[in-house]
Formats: sequence, structure tokens, C-alpha cells
Amino acid sequence: MEGMTTHEMTDSAMPDWEKRFRAPRVSLPEWAEDAPDRSLFVSNATGTYELYAWDRTTGTRRQATDRPNGTTDGTLSPDGEWIWWFSDTDGDEFGTWVRQPFEGGEDLPATPGLEPSYPAGLAIGRDGTAVVGRSTDEEGTTLHVCRADGTAPVEIYRHRESAGVGDLSHDGTLIAIEHTEHGDAMHSALRVVTLDGATVAELDDSKDGTEELGLEVLGFAPVAGDTRLLIGHQRRGRWEPMIWDVADGTEEDLAVDLPGDVAAEWYPDGSALLIAHSHEARSELWRYDLTARSLERVDTPAGTVSGATARPDGTVEYLWSSAAEPSSVRSTAGGLVLDAPGMTAPGSVPVEDAWVDGPGGRIHALTQRPVGHGDGPFPTIFEIHGGPTWHDSDAFTASPAAWLDHGFAVVRVNYRGSTGYGREWTDALKHRVGLIELEDIAAVREWAVSSGLADPARLVLSGGSWGGYLTLLGLGTQPDAWAVGLAAVPVADYVTAYHDEMEALKALDRTLFGGTPEEVPDRFRASSPLTYVDAVRAPVYIAAGVNDPRCPIRQIDNYVDRLAARGAVHQVYRYDAGHGSLVVEERIKQVRMELDFALTHLSL
Repeated sequence: MEGMTTHEMTDSAMPDWEKRFRAPRVSLPEWAEDAPDRSLFVSNATGTYELYAWDRTTGTRRQATDRPNGTTDGTLSPDGEWIWWFSDTDGDEFGTWVRQPFEGGEDLPATPGLEPSYPAGLAIGRDGTAVVGRSTDEEGTTLHVCRADGTAPVEIYRHRESAGVGDLSHDGTLIAIEHTEHGDAMHSALRVVTLDGATVAELDDSKDGTEELGLEVLGFAPVAGDTRLLIGHQRRGRWEPMIWDVADGTEEDLAVDLPGDVAAEWYPDGSALLIAHSHEARSELWRYDLTARSLERVDTPAGTVSGATARPDGTVEYLWSSAAEPSSVRSTAGGLVLDAPGMTAPGSVPVEDAWVDGPGGRIHALTQRPVGHGDGPFPTIFEIHGGPTWHDSDAFTASPAAWLDHGFAVVRVNYRGSTGYGREWTDALKHRVGLIELEDIAAVREWAVSSGLADPARLVLSGGSWGGYLTLLGLGTQPDAWAVGLAAVPVADYVTAYHDEMEALKALDRTLFGGTPEEVPDRFRASSPLTYVDAVRAPVYIAAGVNDPRCPIRQIDNYVDRLAARGAVHQVYRYDAGHGSLVVEERIKQVRMELDFALTHLSL
């Protein structure tokens, strides 16, 4: 593959945990709607995650972007002639869209006339018209129509609350918008407008913010003149698909009879839906025939499908992995769709399910035991996922595997706030933010110790982003429970974080807390790690990106200053990137520092 190097990847002395990070991997390829042999994917094959163009007709693969801190946000125009990618500065997520010819060439401004912003969605029409979403602290959300003829962009939407471009209809005449004008950033409403911004249809299950029910855009029907919009709804307590005809307002309830959350996308001819079903940390695929209203299972192995797409010939391509087996892009036609040359990532240990009674209901945790280190109890790391609206699954991840290699058991908790267990579970963390999640983590910690899995004297609390926030909050509110804390890009001082973070996250925080720090100061104080920093007893390691717009550096510095003032044991690593790094060596460096810190302070 052009631009890809594999030196350093054949070193037989390299430990398995490093190989898992360095082994080349690829994302699920996106293909151009009207030129399906032209695809775009992301790979780390050069040591940095970048975008690659792939011509399936010739087999040519070309590295399209090359930046010091990597590039992952990109898409293809429907005709496959252009690669659009978002250009920010050193991971700060603030920038503009640029485009380059699929075959290669100069990067050109894609939206001349639009100032830099945080992205809020993008949809590209067949005539070259683009609908561009922008978010800034000063303006809130604005949506703009950018014509291919180079005329000045036209603003068609503006609101202080968060919103985004959902999709553009096949004929390019209708725009679906997700918005939270009602003030609940966790439950969007939908509006469909014409290119001049005139409203065609609206749907709001939240009833202007009085009910906690959300909607999401899944895509317009891929047929000319078809006004059906596939959407997701929560009317039965979980995510399910529904078809909404925006022309006549009719709603077709699909009632897919599967437990857990259900998402969908259209087959290219519009005759069926590809159903993605997520339940209890695993996922699978189904084909829903819209004429027969019947489900047929798409055969995939047990584990997690983290992305899937139906091709024009009816085959399905999907990105699959399990905790034991690294990810691969597969096809229902058989075999691998796309592979990066070089070293293959070593496998790891399968997960075991644990169900623990907690204060808000049964908590699902995924556990892994190290091989060759006896029967336990083991030193144990609780790796807490971010989001918070996300969930850990039976999928391959290099970081837990590194700890297993070093003799640790790994526990991952799908605490209240996690997705995949119904709307009530996801929405439960409001107002007592952070504290509710930690109640669930504490319940799983007690189970892990009482079951003989975890050594209570050698417990590590760890996480990134929201998981990093919960780590710092847990070290302060549960100081006797944890021997070491490892927090990557965390919220550390919630009040300062609110004032410094990107506008879309301010909206989310107002929803979670019920107001701003000035309006509900007691809630912010109760949920801020800074409030409890003087109670922290465990050694704490913090990694922070100096350009992070989500968990900004100033609020982390405030927390670290308080640790330093009382001589608490801590280590801080600041790196030149945003909310995490796309550079493989940087990620390995950080994991190595975390391992060394934990092993040193646990005397292992």
C-alpha cells in the first residue's frame, strides 16, 4: 500500500502488547453512492491514523492525508470524484472542510466563505451542493448551503442550542436536521427543510422538552423522488427504527422484535433495511425486507460488529472483532474485504460476563483473567469507558490486553449512563452526575473482591475522557477503595471545564446538571473531582492533551496544582494533541507510562 511502511513491525523481541498497537488496521470502507468501486477508509499503517482512497476496480490504495497528528474525519462525494476531510489544528477539532480529487491532487478549500468552527454535520448532494453544520461558542449552531458554483454560502439555520445536519435527500431538495432547541441535549427533535430553509415537516417526541424521548436521523431513502426518512426513536424504551414519510407525515412502525437497541440503514435499492442489533455487549446483523416485513439473520461470528454497510450487489461488508480476536473487515460473500500488509496483531483473552445487583438495577460488567498467573485474586484494573453514553462490548481493544499481559485482571463496567441497556439506564445519571456511575462501579468492585477475582489491596481505577473524570471523582469520593488512579484527558474541575469546553458540550452539561454552574452550583460542586481532591490518597497519573476542546487543559492544571500543594503523589504528562492521540507511538508511550506508574506503586 503506497505510503505505508512496516519497519519496526517485524522485531521478534517486541512484546505482544506493543504489537497490538503497531499492527496495521483498517476501518470499514465507505463507498461513494454513485461510484461504489471508489472507497475511503482509515488506517494506522504509517504509524498515524490517516485517510486512504481505494479504487476497487484497479486495486489501487492511496494515502490521501498526511498530518503530524493524524486525520480520521472524512467522506466521499456521491460521484466518488472528491474526498472531503476536516482540517483542524493539532487535534483541537476547530477548523474547516477541504477536499481533494479522489485520484490525488491539491487540497482545496471546500467551503470558501465559512469561518473555522467545530463541525456539526455534513451532507453532499449529487450536484455538488453541500450542507455544512458549524458550531462556535459565539454563534451556537449554524447550517449553511454551499453551492458548487462557488457563490457565497447561504445560512439556513441558526440556534444557540446544539443541532446538526442529519442527511440530504437523494434528489438534493430536502435536508433533515437534528436539533435540541427545547434545551434537552440528550434527546433531539427532527426538522426537515428545503434548501432555502423553509420547514417541510417536524417531529418532536420530547414534546418541547417535557418528555425524555429522542429521535435520530438514519438516512433518506436512496431512491430519486422518495420522501421517506429512516429515523431512530425511543418510544418503547429503547432505540428502534421507523420510517417517516416527510411529505405526507405518515409513520411506519417497523416493530423489530429483537431485545436491546436496534439501528438500521437502507439497502442501496431501498427494498430492505440492514439492521444492527446490540444487546448485552454483543451485536449482530439482520436484513429486514420492507415488502414482506420479515427478518432474516445476516451470518456473523459471535462478538461485536462495529460497523456494517450493504453493497449494491446485496452483500454486506462489516467490521468485526471480539475481545480475543483483532478486528477485520469481512463480507457475507466470504473472506476479508480489506487488509493492511504487515504484522498481525496477537490475540488476547476472551471476556466473561458478570451481572451484579446494584442500587439502580442489575449491572453488566465484562471481566478478563490473565493467563499463566495462577487462580487469583489478581491485581485488577477497572477500565472505565468514556461517553458517558457509550458502552464496553465484546470487542478487541489493545489497552486491556496490555494489562492482561502484565498479570492484571481487567474489569469493565457498563454503569448507568451506558447505552445498550434501554433508555432509562442511559438517562439515569442526571443531576447526580458522576456519583451515580460510581455507585455502580463500587458495586462491581465489591463483587470482584468477594468473588476472588480481584485483590482488594491492588486495585487500579482507570479511564479516559468521561472514564478519566470518573477516575478522579472516584479517587476522591472512594479514597479507601483504590490503590492507584490513571486518568487520561479527564474532567478534573467541572466548573472551569464547563466555561472552557466547546459549545456542544456546554449544552450537554446543562442537560445533565439541570442548568449552568451559576444556576445549580451545588450540583456542579458535588460532581466535581476538584471538590474532593484533598481526600485523594492513591498515587494518581494524569495525561492531558494541551489542545483538547472537550476536557480543556486549564481545569486539569487547577486540579494538579491542588495535588502539588499538599505533596500528593502524582505524575502529569501533557502532550501536543487534542482529546487523545492518533499517533501510534504516542499512544504506546502513554500506555507504557501508565503501566510503569501502576507497577511501581503497586510494588509489582
